[in-house]
Amino acid sequence: MVKTKVHNETARQRFERLATIRTNKVIEKLRILGNCSSKNMYEYTQEDIDKIFSAIGKELRRVKAKFEKPEKVKFNF
Repeated sequence: MVKTKVHNETARQRFERLATIRTNKVIEKLRILGNCSSKNMYEYTQEDIDKIFSAIGKELRRVKAKFEKPEKVKFNF
């Protein structure tokens, strides 16, 4: 993929462009993960499933929090 710089792009336009691309990549990777659900091809336990979705949920909550509450950095000695 060739990265090109878009001139005269507003912050909103840049967000929409990049968020669309990145969201679609995440959705595609989740679909690919879903391919592992075939019991004919793979062997897994409920514990495996729980670990996978716990990790995904944890990261999703962490990223969502960044959008909802910007991190405040505090300096202490």
